[in-house]
Amino acid sequence: MKIERFKVLLYLKKSSPDKGGKAAIMGRITLNRSMAQFSCKLSCNPRLWNPRESRLNGKSHEAVSVNAKLEKLLLVVHSAYDTLAGRKQFFDATDIKNMFQGNMGTQMTLLQLMDCFIERFRKRIGVDRSPKTIAHYLYTRQTVAEFIKKEFNVTDLAFGQLSEQFIRDYQDFIVLDKKLGNETLRHYLCILKKICKIAYKEGHSDKHYFAHFSIPKQKLSTPKSLSKENFEKIRDLIIPDTQYSHILTRDLFLFACYTGTAYTDTVSVSKENLQTDNNNDLWLKYYRQKNGRLSRVKLLPEAIELIEKYKDETRETLFPHINYTSLRQNLQGLRVLTGMKDKLTYHMGRHSFASLITLEAGVPIETISRMLGHKDIKTTQIYARVTPKKLFEDMDSFIVATQDLSLKL
Repeated sequence: MKIERFKVLLYLKKSSPDKGGKAAIMGRITLNRSMAQFSCKLSCNPRLWNPRESRLNGKSHEAVSVNAKLEKLLLVVHSAYDTLAGRKQFFDATDIKNMFQGNMGTQMTLLQLMDCFIERFRKRIGVDRSPKTIAHYLYTRQTVAEFIKKEFNVTDLAFGQLSEQFIRDYQDFIVLDKKLGNETLRHYLCILKKICKIAYKEGHSDKHYFAHFSIPKQKLSTPKSLSKENFEKIRDLIIPDTQYSHILTRDLFLFACYTGTAYTDTVSVSKENLQTDNNNDLWLKYYRQKNGRLSRVKLLPEAIELIEKYKDETRETLFPHINYTSLRQNLQGLRVLTGMKDKLTYHMGRHSFASLITLEAGVPIETISRMLGHKDIKTTQIYARVTPKKLFEDMDSFIVATQDLSLKL
């Protein structure tokens, strides 16, 4: 079917105002040569009506409320048109009218479904979802709403109004307008694709949008871990007793180096996470807050010493709590005191455990992966980089093992 003209016009029926002097808002659908009129089931003060914009002027409560309802109505009309056009069969203005009136009140829009998903996510926090993860969905919802307002000048879009270009333009909006990084962009695009997949599965969309859109590749960078020299500088640093916050920060960082714990896990583990095996060796067993995976680490004497140092029966956690912002500032203070050039972050302790403490000691990477609580061993391979010392030792072992072999031609 060839579409030569499609238009939706809103106008006032001024000939028969109600008792309050308000006029009914009407609509007219024009498709090629067919036409269908409908009632918007809304009314307004004629003095507020702007016929050119088909909206109410001003920011009064009445104007804001009516305009929002008109936007939603037009959203459903265009969605009905897109659905019928996608079927590639003949239809006219009356068919559009019948379809959108049947969908009124039941049409699920993009932002509405995102809100529903976020609400369902909230109910699972503390069960199988981390409270920190929801921030990604909230920020994605916020940026999608900003993009729709900027690009389409409406407050929401029906799924039938989406196109494959939508996600590409949204990507440009995140990078060029919001100036956000690649990792943030990847999070937002993944969530947008997930919402559209849910819409298709639940029947809110006739099409699985963006199913073939490729998420930009992750920019991998080798995580930094401490050299043995810098590790010893931090470990042996003498800090005055008056600087308790710096002492606590240094000790928490060392605990990460000895156990591979992230900050959120270090300040959360309690006595219940300590277990003794049949050989009376002490283990730290906990579920990571990031992904819920079980981590099991046999505690080194140095880690046990730190636990004993801060032992307090009146406190549930093994270590005192310190605000992450304060901890980051203290780490930079430690960097200055030790003369380190590179920026010092808490997560470097986790990387140092993977490479300096375990891999160089000959611990298999599969075991390290279990200790760190990784879902995929590929992540561990990024963490546990092979250091020059380990490389030289492995080559020496290889040479010794193969020195008696001879090549037969």
